[in-house]
Amino acid sequence: MRNTECIVEVMDEEWIALILEAKKLGIDKETVRTFLNQNDMKEQLVKQC
Repeated sequence: MRNTECIVEVMDEEWIALILEAKKLGIDKETVRTFLNQNDMKEQLVKQC
């Protein structure tokens, strides 16, 4: 299984709701990505797989 597939499986409705809310507020994807990377969320998601 590729990492991208693994990350998608870990995402749940709350994550999707948060991302959609950020989009609704006009927060671009790079800002969200930077925030997640600063908080090591990406690493935690990959490690759980």
